[in-house]
Amino acid sequence: MTGGQARIAARFAELRNEGRAGLVTYVMSGDPDLDTAQAIMNGLPAAGADVIELGMAFTDPMADGPAIQAAGLRALKAGITLKHTLDMVRRFREHDQDTPVVLMGYYNPIDTYGVDAFVSDALDAGIDGLIVVDLPPEEDEELCLPALRDGLSFIRLATPTTDDKRLPAVLENTSGFVYYVSYTGITGAQAAEAQAVSDPVARIKRHTDLPVAVGFGIRTAERAAQIAAVADAAVVGTAFVEAIAGSLDADGHAGPDTVDAVLNVVSDLANGVRGARSVG
Repeated sequence: MTGGQARIAARFAELRNEGRAGLVTYVMSGDPDLDTAQAIMNGLPAAGADVIELGMAFTDPMADGPAIQAAGLRALKAGITLKHTLDMVRRFREHDQDTPVVLMGYYNPIDTYGVDAFVSDALDAGIDGLIVVDLPPEEDEELCLPALRDGLSFIRLATPTTDDKRLPAVLENTSGFVYYVSYTGITGAQAAEAQAVSDPVARIKRHTDLPVAVGFGIRTAERAAQIAAVADAAVVGTAFVEAIAGSLDADGHAGPDTVDAVLNVVSDLANGVRGARSVG
């Protein structure tokens, strides 16, 4: 294991040793502006984030719900580019060498940047893994395999429609962890139910030794605790993005309470995750 693959593996090993699940926090890079986004990112580990997912702003985020779409538009309006996103991680790494950082988004900005240059710059910035939602296994040569060869984890999504016939293809080149989407649809559209995800998580674990993180529809500490009881991590994004949106002034600018508004929600969800029983 090299590069980000090692940092993600080390974090999940720590969680197993602590007998608990983790909290994976999603925020959009550059939302609502670079300085505020940097302050939020820098504060996530102390607030309870075990893994950070950093969204890459894109003009056509087809799998994202209205809240995350709006966050991406705010970031693009603030002038965020993929280079700015990488620079955010570089600044984060000046004071945190332990927390895994995963970029999440779509292939188009990476393709425009250039795959080889992007993988090299991502590793140099201190990024550990990628979630690229519009690249299926059939297109692994585009980005997945080059990323894996150089030491980046490539984290794949599994969904309720991923049956046993499809699952081996999904898992073949997956590393870091598996992201199980708790329902079919866009982010933030409904609530994740622990009872509904327990069997699919167990099924995935029969096919892989990788940790399984569950996301989509987790907004409260109670729900996070329920998901953490049946998975290796709970992934939360919309709740944090909504906290940003709710703190902005009438012109859409960050207010004095924006950073704390987000980190307080992170802390609340982290307490929920930490209160769950061990997944074993």
